[in-house]
Amino acid sequence: MVSVTRSLFGDLPSGAGTVEKFQLQSDQLRVDIISWGCTITALEVRDRQGRASDVVLGFAELEGYLQKHPYFGAVVGRVANRIAKGTFTLDGKEYKLAINNGPNSLHGGIRGFDKVLWTPRMLSNGIEFSRVSPDGEEGYPGELKVWVTYTLDGGELVVNYRAQASQTTPVSLTNHSYFNLAGQGSPNIYDHEVTIEADAFLPVDEALIPTGEVAPVQGTAFDLRKPVELGKHLQEFHINGFDHNFCLKGSKEKQFCARVHHPGTGRVLEVYTTQPGIQFYTGNFLDGTLKGKTGAVYPKHSGFCLETQNWPDAVNQPHFPPVLLKPGEEYNHTTWFKFSVA
Repeated sequence: MVSVTRSLFGDLPSGAGTVEKFQLQSDQLRVDIISWGCTITALEVRDRQGRASDVVLGFAELEGYLQKHPYFGAVVGRVANRIAKGTFTLDGKEYKLAINNGPNSLHGGIRGFDKVLWTPRMLSNGIEFSRVSPDGEEGYPGELKVWVTYTLDGGELVVNYRAQASQTTPVSLTNHSYFNLAGQGSPNIYDHEVTIEADAFLPVDEALIPTGEVAPVQGTAFDLRKPVELGKHLQEFHINGFDHNFCLKGSKEKQFCARVHHPGTGRVLEVYTTQPGIQFYTGNFLDGTLKGKTGAVYPKHSGFCLETQNWPDAVNQPHFPPVLLKPGEEYNHTTWFKFSVA
């Protein structure tokens, strides 16, 4: 059985609307999601002793989500990740997007899907959010109708994304939760054991845009096909962290793509998806300046993201999986976050 309850989370400034919080609870998980940015604000999971801890970074108050923050828990779009120089050409026309990350457009632009109020609809086992992204929003062509649905099934949080476009437009949606399986507010993620089921990854340039090469992981720091202890692995390969797309098999079927195990608590997160890629990000830009829930600060490497999505900059790289949604088609992808103990 899943219970779904709604409550007030806060009011947007200057009468711009009311943000609600929806709490989904099963026998194994408790998830809080707000209508601002479809944002997961809390996710409680038990450890092997049966003790529940919140394993996502974020804020207790709406205030935190209205300030500048690194997309904690939010749905990002129209296009997740980076588009080089914020431009692309479609049917001979050049489109210029909002630039918000060095020379690039990141996660939908200055006011992406994470910074808008969505319309909620309660379900028996979850919550569906919807909105219409108007033609030209942040520079993107066409009107886009979007639905994001969160449902709980035992220890599994299921996120489904659907979209329909009035004209051809790139679409790639994901959730940007930062996890720490030791509990949010724990100082780092170095003791987490990470596995990513991918034979290839995308090397990036200094602006973190894929170079176009699809490189084998074999013999590199990116070979995570067998579990690695994160801290030791970063040291061994002298890398600052991960912020890279791993290339999945690219079937439209549900496929296993990642597993993270925290030996201290026994918590395990497994990720399954229908998407062709997963961005593994180790919170390299967190710097301890934001104050989160329970007064926690979030220093570098204090959370990790597993963002299932299309490959970054696919709209400019013809050999990447197709990212364009045409009128009459439906974008429909699902990601499963499965929690357990080992």
